[in-house]
Amino acid sequence: MGKKSFMKGNEAIAEAAVRGGCRFFAGYPITPQNEIPEYLSWRLPEVGGSFVQGESEIASVNMVYGASAMGIRCLTSSSGPGISLKAEGISYLAGAQLPAVIINVSRGGPGLGSIQPAQSDYLQATKALGHGGFHTLVFAPNTVQEAVDTVYEAWEYAERDRNPVFILLDGCLGNIMEEVELPEMKEIKPEDAPEWSLSRRNGRDYQNGITSIYTEPLLEGLNAMAGEMYKQWEEDDVKVEEFMVDDAEYVVVAYGIASRVSKEAVMKLREKGIKIGLIRPITLYPFPKASIRNLDYSKVKGIIDIEMTIPAQMRDDIELQVMGRCPVYEYGRSGGCLLDDDGVYEAIEEIITGGAD
Repeated sequence: MGKKSFMKGNEAIAEAAVRGGCRFFAGYPITPQNEIPEYLSWRLPEVGGSFVQGESEIASVNMVYGASAMGIRCLTSSSGPGISLKAEGISYLAGAQLPAVIINVSRGGPGLGSIQPAQSDYLQATKALGHGGFHTLVFAPNTVQEAVDTVYEAWEYAERDRNPVFILLDGCLGNIMEEVELPEMKEIKPEDAPEWSLSRRNGRDYQNGITSIYTEPLLEGLNAMAGEMYKQWEEDDVKVEEFMVDDAEYVVVAYGIASRVSKEAVMKLREKGIKIGLIRPITLYPFPKASIRNLDYSKVKGIIDIEMTIPAQMRDDIELQVMGRCPVYEYGRSGGCLLDDDGVYEAIEEIITGGAD
């Protein structure tokens, strides 16, 4: 077991990015993710990397486009309003087949909303991250350690697929302090830049080209390739935790910080003899469809969606897999009002005993 440190979530994430090979960051301040750029502003120069506070979110994501085109492992982070401003650039990254890591430490919304933690950006992350019908892998860790491990490995997925990777957190995980084991530093040398990057000539007299503008037949072909890649993700990259679901009559579905509170409630209800389990999506896209679709609906009497947003945003994805075989209920808090152990426990108990909506 390696040495452990007691770190704030955002700072641990930033250090994991550096250790994962990130050597360029561009972003703009917004609560509750400000410690990520603050940390990287001094940490990246220590390892020969570059930090830029762009004049806007739009400028920052386009700087990431340029750095990625050079084969540099790059990162941008923000919260919901900033991700919205970066949406066009994220689509351009996907269209140009450029790897990058984007982190959203989400806050309450819509609009400017609240600077307090929330899970208001599920739909944005999984359904509407930008124009053009592209997808990214979307990860949703629920501990600081899992966030560290996810960020550390994110560039491996991004470079494998030549596609951005999205990590969705909330302000709770960004700002709590937990014990973490930091991974080893990855040594990424300039000569390790991908063959397609602008920094590599591949033995030719001209550099590679990077673009997201294509003629119609070529664009259709690239979109078809992307479609096959998304299908492969469904086969290979779905991550999910299933907790006490084998005999469950009720199943809670929750991700991120909501899943931690929900698991406490599940364990307390089990102590009272209630057969209840938990499904925690770790990848929000692709969604762990089979975990819900393949439940034993001769036993399961209800699914309970717990999220830190109102109305629940994950509910449609759940209901598509339930296919009407049992009721789907929801409980949440919103606008920066946090879930708490007693509130979640009481809400689940009321649903089970009273069949509340």
